[in-house]
Amino acid sequence: MTAILLFPMGIAFWILLIALIVLLVRGMRSTARTPEEPAVRLLEDRYARGEITREEFLERRALLDGTSPAAPGDASR
Repeated sequence: MTAILLFPMGIAFWILLIALIVLLVRGMRSTARTPEEPAVRLLEDRYARGEITREEFLERRALLDGTSPAAPGDASR
C-alpha cells in the first residue's frame, strides 16, 4: 500500500526537478545577452571610427544605460 502512495510522489519529484533545471538554464541564457548590447557595440564602433564625438558617445551611452551623461571633463567612464 505504501509503495502505491510513494510512486506518484517520486514521479512528481522528478518532474519538479527537471522543470527547475529547465527554468534555471533559460534564465541564465536570457541574462547572458541583453537587448542593449548590440546598440552599445554599434555606438562604440562609431566612436572608434571617429563618426561621433566623445560628448555624443557619452550622451548616447547614458541614454542606453539609463543613467545621466558624464560631465565633459569626467574621464571616469
